Amino acid sequence: MNILVCISHVPDTTTRITFEPNGKSLNKAGVTFVINPYDEFGLSKAMEFKEKSNDVHISVICVGDIETEPTLRKALAIGADDAFRIDTQPLDSFSVATLIAEWAKNKSFDLIFTGKESIDENSGAVPGMLAELLGFSFISYATKLDVNGKSVIAYREIDNGMEILEAQLPLLVSCQKGIAEWRIPNMRGIMAARSKPLTVINALQVENRVNTLNFKQPEGKTGCVYYSSDNPEELISVLSTKGII
Repeated sequence: MNILVCISHVPDTTTRITFEPNGKSLNKAGVTFVINPYDEFGLSKAMEFKEKSNDVHISVICVGDIETEPTLRKALAIGADDAFRIDTQPLDSFSVATLIAEWAKNKSFDLIFTGKESIDENSGAVPGMLAELLGFSFISYATKLDVNGKSVIAYREIDNGMEILEAQLPLLVSCQKGIAEWRIPNMRGIMAARSKPLTVINALQVENRVNTLNFKQPEGKTGCVYYSSDNPEELISVLSTKGII
């Protein structure tokens, strides 16, 4: 089985985010970048399949410049067999999905994993677009996945319950927490990653459908105001004035 895992190169969740003075881009000074956590769930699930069968081959792909290569090397250290980098900046969901689809369409992948969204843009649009462009069946927000031959059973949480879906390969699945446990690269994996192939692909010219005009920091939190429990009428009056009650 050939598995492709789509990787996003995103700021670590503990990183304090600031933007350049013109508001057009992220200030990368001092920022640590990692594999998008939801993508890493997909990679970890792919590794579960690989550990059960010698016939599983895992490729990872990322749209980005040379700065993304340490992130791809970590994916190789976790256990992916090879990595591919489409050499351009990811500017919107459609261009990213199109670039990956154009590269992957003749590669005979049985299963493609993505995260449910990237934690920087949070659009969640790439998985569905990529599935449509490739003509793959698509299951989103999977928390459990079982494969038996060409048949797939997937589970995802819904309001007040669990939805169980059946599909056939080839299939694209967007993953979220629960589908697998994150893997920590060991020293053997880190050493092996240095010699695994990482191929750079020239990007096609793709029209962006969305252009970012400006980034803006959220407003800072205001201070707390305390009201005495001896005078609840004062609090009720304030909440009523603000239209909260």
